[in-house]
Amino acid sequence: METDLILSAINEIHKKADQALESKDVTAYTEMFVDGLSYTPAEGPTLSKRDYVLDLKKHFGNLKEVHTSYYRIKYSFEDEIFTEKIARKSVILKPKLLIFSKKQTIQTEEIYHWKNINGEWKVTAVEITLEEKY
Repeated sequence: METDLILSAINEIHKKADQALESKDVTAYTEMFVDGLSYTPAEGPTLSKRDYVLDLKKHFGNLKEVHTSYYRIKYSFEDEIFTEKIARKSVILKPKLLIFSKKQTIQTEEIYHWKNINGEWKVTAVEITLEEKY
């Protein structure tokens, strides 16, 4: 029963985060992360929350539209940490010349580590284990 409540709460957070991504609202999107976040992309060094936010702002500035969806592959709950592996598909449109756009699809597998802090579920670490762009 407790796992169902956790999943329900985290699903709502994912829903809000997806809406923030699609509206390119970095502040709303990053509310789900703790200040000490560890973000590990598929390729490259691990980023702090501050560096990840700066990277997102730069990335969002070059996008026209973002559409994203995910599904949970598996999850576990041990030692007060809820860990989930999700598959995400994002379709982005980048402006090209004046009226044209370039479409890119990004598929990832992501591992999220969640902790309940003062009654609120927050992400403490994200690992992108697979990223494909086409």
